Amino acid sequence: MTEFYVDNLSYALGSIKRTVDESAKSDTFSSAKLLRDSGFETHHLAAEGESVLDLAVKAVGPIRGALTELHAIIWASCIPENATVGDRVQFERSRDVKPLMDFPASRLQSHLDAPQAIVLGLVQQACTSMLGSVRVACGLLTTEGDFENILCLTSDCFPPGAKYEQAYSLISDGAACCVVSRKPEGYRILACHQITNGAAVQASDEETAAVYFTYMHRMVNETLAKAKMTAEDLDWIIPQNINKKAWQILSRLLKIDLKQVFIEPMPEVAHCISGDNIINLKHLDESGRVEPGQRLLCLMAGYGLNWQALLLEKVDST
Repeated sequence: MTEFYVDNLSYALGSIKRTVDESAKSDTFSSAKLLRDSGFETHHLAAEGESVLDLAVKAVGPIRGALTELHAIIWASCIPENATVGDRVQFERSRDVKPLMDFPASRLQSHLDAPQAIVLGLVQQACTSMLGSVRVACGLLTTEGDFENILCLTSDCFPPGAKYEQAYSLISDGAACCVVSRKPEGYRILACHQITNGAAVQASDEETAAVYFTYMHRMVNETLAKAKMTAEDLDWIIPQNINKKAWQILSRLLKIDLKQVFIEPMPEVAHCISGDNIINLKHLDESGRVEPGQRLLCLMAGYGLNWQALLLEKVDST
C-alpha cells in the first residue's frame, strides 16, 4: 500500500496579542476568570488590513524551501467568507460578481511561483478543515501518480466586530500549514476518519458541548479500528485548544493518561480555529519528546457538526 507523510509544519498568528483581561471587556461572551479557568491566557487578532492571505504568506515563509516542487495547494477555510479576499464594496458598486471570486489560494500559488500547482478549496468542514485537507491530499496522491508534494493550509480571521469566543473557547486569528508527500519524513499517515452530523449544523453552544464527548469517543475508537489499534497503542493525543477540562473527562472515558494529551501551547495560542493540531504538533515535535515509532492521534471537532481525526506515526529520520 502506498504510504504518505506529513512534514514541514508551520504557522502564523494575528499580529495583535491580547490578554483575556483585555478582551473580556468587550470582545468575548465569557468573563476573564472563566476563560482563564478554561486554560486560556492570551490570544491573537489580525491587525486592521491583515488578511487571511497575509497570514498564509507568513505561515509558509519558514517552509518556503520545501515548496519548490509543489503539485497542489489545498486551502481550507472554516469561515466561508475567508475563502475569498474579494471586495464586496466593488461588487455592490458594479453589480459584477467577479470581485467576490478573488481566491486567496490562487494568489498564494502566484506568490510561491508555483504555476504547476493546482488549487483546491475546502470550506464546509469548519474547524476540522485542516485535517480534511490532509485527507484530500492523500486522495490526490493516490490518484495522481506524478504528484509528489501538496501544501495543505488553513487561514481564518474573524470579521470586524466579532466576539472572539465560540463554544466557550477563546479564538485566535491565524494560519497553519504542512506538506503532505510521498517522502518518508516527519510523520507517516496511518489513518484518517470523519463523522458528520448534518442535522446539528446550527447547534447551540450548549448542544455542541452536550454531544462533544459522545462523538469524540466514537471518533477515537473508529479511527483506531481502521489501523487495528487500541488506545493503549497511542503515545500522544494532539487535540484542539478548547476548554482544558474537556480532556480531563475524555481521558478518563478513553482510559488515556492525561499526560499524553499535549495542550501546552493553548494558554498563549488559544483556539486558532482550524490550525490547532498543526500548531500543537509543531511545538511537541520541536520539544524533542516524540520518538521514532510513536503514534499520535490528532483530533478536531467543528460546526457542521463535523469530527475528524488523523492518526500519525513518527518517522525515524536518522
